[in-house]
Amino acid sequence: MLEIVEKTLLTGIGAVALTQKKAEELIDDLKKRMNLTEDEGKNLLEKLRGAAKDNQKKLEEMAQVEVTKACERAGMVTTEDFKKLQHKVGQLEKQLKTAAK
Repeated sequence: MLEIVEKTLLTGIGAVALTQKKAEELIDDLKKRMNLTEDEGKNLLEKLRGAAKDNQKKLEEMAQVEVTKACERAGMVTTEDFKKLQHKVGQLEKQLKTAAK
Protein backbone atom coordinates (compact mmCIF):
# COMPACT_ATOMS: atom_id res chain seq x y z
CA MET A 1 0.00 0.00 0.00
CA LEU A 2 2.69 2.47 1.00
CA GLU A 3 4.70 1.42 -2.04
CA ILE A 4 1.88 2.55 -4.32
CA VAL A 5 1.63 5.89 -2.53
CA GLU A 6 5.40 6.36 -2.72
CA LYS A 7 5.42 5.62 -6.46
CA THR A 8 2.53 8.04 -6.99
CA LEU A 9 4.33 10.78 -5.07
CA LEU A 10 7.56 10.25 -6.98
CA THR A 11 5.65 10.28 -10.25
CA GLY A 12 4.10 13.60 -9.30
CA ILE A 13 7.46 15.10 -8.38
CA GLY A 14 8.91 13.80 -11.65
CA ALA A 15 6.04 15.42 -13.52
CA VAL A 16 6.81 18.72 -11.83
CA ALA A 17 10.46 18.45 -12.87
CA LEU A 18 9.46 17.57 -16.41
CA THR A 19 7.02 20.47 -16.44
CA GLN A 20 9.81 22.84 -15.39
CA LYS A 21 12.01 21.61 -18.25
CA LYS A 22 9.14 22.09 -20.68
CA ALA A 23 8.56 25.57 -19.24
CA GLU A 24 12.17 26.49 -19.96
CA GLU A 25 11.78 25.24 -23.53
CA LEU A 26 8.56 27.21 -23.87
CA ILE A 27 10.27 30.37 -22.59
CA ASP A 28 13.07 29.97 -25.13
CA ASP A 29 10.47 29.52 -27.87
CA LEU A 30 8.49 32.56 -26.70
CA LYS A 31 11.63 34.67 -26.52
CA LYS A 32 12.30 33.86 -30.17
CA ARG A 33 8.72 34.27 -31.40
CA MET A 34 7.76 37.35 -29.40
CA ASN A 35 11.17 39.01 -29.31
CA LEU A 36 11.28 38.98 -25.52
CA THR A 37 14.37 40.42 -23.94
CA GLU A 38 16.60 38.24 -21.79
CA ASP A 39 15.25 39.93 -18.64
CA GLU A 40 11.63 39.45 -19.71
CA GLY A 41 12.33 35.79 -20.42
CA LYS A 42 14.04 35.35 -17.04
CA ASN A 43 11.16 37.05 -15.22
CA LEU A 44 8.63 34.83 -16.95
CA LEU A 45 10.69 31.73 -16.17
CA GLU A 46 10.96 32.75 -12.49
CA LYS A 47 7.19 33.16 -12.31
CA LEU A 48 6.74 29.71 -13.80
CA ARG A 49 9.29 28.21 -11.40
CA GLY A 50 7.49 29.82 -8.47
CA ALA A 51 4.20 28.38 -9.64
CA ALA A 52 5.83 24.95 -10.08
CA LYS A 53 7.25 25.08 -6.54
CA ASP A 54 3.85 26.05 -5.14
CA ASN A 55 2.22 23.20 -7.03
CA GLN A 56 4.87 20.78 -5.79
CA LYS A 57 4.23 21.85 -2.18
CA LYS A 58 0.50 21.40 -2.68
CA LEU A 59 1.09 17.97 -4.21
CA GLU A 60 3.28 16.92 -1.28
CA GLU A 61 0.68 18.14 1.22
CA MET A 62 -2.09 16.28 -0.61
CA ALA A 63 0.05 13.13 -0.74
CA GLN A 64 0.75 13.37 2.99
CA VAL A 65 -2.97 13.66 3.73
CA GLU A 66 -3.71 10.65 1.52
CA VAL A 67 -0.93 8.57 3.12
CA THR A 68 -2.30 9.42 6.56
CA LYS A 69 -5.81 8.40 5.50
CA ALA A 70 -4.51 5.15 3.98
CA CYS A 71 -2.61 4.33 7.16
CA GLU A 72 -5.69 5.01 9.27
CA ARG A 73 -7.82 2.78 7.03
CA ALA A 74 -5.18 0.04 7.32
CA GLY A 75 -5.30 0.32 11.11
CA MET A 76 -1.76 1.61 11.48
CA VAL A 77 -0.92 3.83 14.44
CA THR A 78 1.24 6.92 14.26
CA THR A 79 4.66 7.05 15.84
CA GLU A 80 3.32 9.61 18.30
CA ASP A 81 0.47 7.30 19.36
CA PHE A 82 2.90 4.39 19.70
CA LYS A 83 5.23 6.43 21.92
CA LYS A 84 2.29 7.47 24.12
CA LEU A 85 1.30 3.83 24.51
CA GLN A 86 4.88 2.86 25.35
CA HIS A 87 4.94 5.54 28.02
CA LYS A 88 1.62 4.35 29.50
CA VAL A 89 2.80 0.73 29.54
CA GLY A 90 5.99 1.81 31.28
CA GLN A 91 3.98 3.64 33.93
CA LEU A 92 1.72 0.64 34.45
CA GLU A 93 4.72 -1.67 34.78
CA LYS A 94 6.14 0.61 37.49
CA GLN A 95 2.81 0.59 39.31
CA LEU A 96 2.66 -3.22 39.13
CA LYS A 97 6.20 -3.55 40.49
CA THR A 98 5.42 -1.14 43.31
CA ALA A 99 2.15 -2.94 44.15
CA ALA A 100 3.88 -6.35 44.08
CA LYS A 101 6.39 -5.32 46.76
